[in-house]
Amino acid sequence: MVRPLGIVAAIAIAAYLVVCALLYFGQRDLLYFPQTTRVAPAQTDFALQRGPALALRGWRVNPGRDKALLYFGGNAEDLRHARAQLAPLLPDYTVYLLAYRGYGASDGAPSEAALVDDALALYDHVRMTQPQAEIAVLGRSLGSGVASQLAARRPLARLILVTPFDSLASAAQAHYPWAPVRWLLRDRYDSASALRAYRGPLLVLRAGRDQVIPASSTQRLLDALPQAPTLAELPRAGHDDISADPRYAQALRAFLR
Repeated sequence: MVRPLGIVAAIAIAAYLVVCALLYFGQRDLLYFPQTTRVAPAQTDFALQRGPALALRGWRVNPGRDKALLYFGGNAEDLRHARAQLAPLLPDYTVYLLAYRGYGASDGAPSEAALVDDALALYDHVRMTQPQAEIAVLGRSLGSGVASQLAARRPLARLILVTPFDSLASAAQAHYPWAPVRWLLRDRYDSASALRAYRGPLLVLRAGRDQVIPASSTQRLLDALPQAPTLAELPRAGHDDISADPRYAQALRAFLR
């Protein structure tokens, strides 16, 4: 009996290691979903050149305003929906919606280092072209991780985090409790650490029926903040439909006014 049990245990361990290896090497395919967001470059109206063969493309609405909002979306978000909502909602803001690498009409492939670097480049472009503008940032889901890293590196007039997490490792661990996610994950988006020094105005919108970001992950972020944010609880909203809740628009308008 001892030998057969040992063989079974060895097979189980080998299978577990294979699954962990698949998770490690395929993790970005599980994190980033650009496929359904792709559009032709001609459908966009704003571009940021990041290299000789690397252009990021997206949209700019309400150009010429003296305030700017940079929008960073979720990991499968078509930014055209946010563009349609924010253009009339925030008439005093020029809103920039730049698709991540590999998303929309943007070139390249996504990773944390690339997305954060691109966010910094977008901020610097807006600051250079609108030197007197107040720059606010809105990050939703995955974009909350990008926005938090930007807030740690550049001064912001206001910061909005929608369905945020304390770190991607923490949020992902809840979905894969059997795997050593904290050891395997390369793109970590540690928002709690990034925001330790942030002292500007902050709005957090939390969905009561969020099935993607665990409530405990959002709570750990709130507990780690150096000062209490403005908190908007939307108890009936889910992760993907939070922007359809009327209180979402109300909270944004009130905070950015």
